[in-house]
Amino acid sequence: PLTCLPAHTGVFQWMLKLECHFINGSDRVRLVERFIYNREQLVQFHTNLGHFVGDTPFGEVQARHWNSQPELLEEGQVQVDTFCRHNYEASTPLLLNR
Repeated sequence: PLTCLPAHTGVFQWMLKLECHFINGSDRVRLVERFIYNREQLVQFHTNLGHFVGDTPFGEVQARHWNSQPELLEEGQVQVDTFCRHNYEASTPLLLNR
């Protein structure tokens, strides 16, 4: 038996990680969405690419499915303003005045 591995807890983790990359303040903003399951990145979306990219065989299936839905691709682009720029404008005064 593998004694170096922790006992299986039956708990699984699904995580969505959003990253905003700012260039020259908020003039140029990139959003990266990472879909992670049990510490393994399955799919990612980059606004500069404009589509989902699968990182695993399962992720490739998901990416093809999501890329066939124009509304999802548009939503990813809209999040640059609604998530990234909004949070930049809200947090910049707090961070710069420290």
